[in-house]
Amino acid sequence: MPGNDPITTSVTHQDGVAVVSVSGDVDVATVAALEASINEALAAKPTALIIDLSDVDFLASAGLQTLVATNEAVNKTTAFAVVAHGSATSRPIQLTGLDQVFALYPTRAEALAAVGAGSQN
Repeated sequence: MPGNDPITTSVTHQDGVAVVSVSGDVDVATVAALEASINEALAAKPTALIIDLSDVDFLASAGLQTLVATNEAVNKTTAFAVVAHGSATSRPIQLTGLDQVFALYPTRAEALAAVGAGSQN
C-alpha cells in the first residue's frame, strides 16, 4: 500500500559509534532504505557501526547480503556489530554462519560495550 512504509530506519551517534536502528521487514523491496541509513551513518566516519535489528520482523537474503557487504566495506577501519535476537533475525544469521563473519549480540548495550562505546579507557 503506498505510503505505508514496511521499514523504518534511524541513525544515532553515541561516543563515536553510529547505531542504525531498523524496524519492519528487510527484504529486496526495502533493503535500499537500510543501505541509505548505513551510508548516512558511515558519512560521520564513526569508530564503530552497530546495526540494531531488534525490531525487525523479517530478514530476507537481501538484508543478509547487505550486512555482509557492510562488514566487508568497513572491517579494516570501523568496528562492526549486529544486534539481533529472536527467530526472525538471529536465526537466519546463525543458520547461514554469518555470526562467524561479524559480531552478533542479543542487546544494543552488549554491542556498545563490545565496540567500546562509553568505555573509560
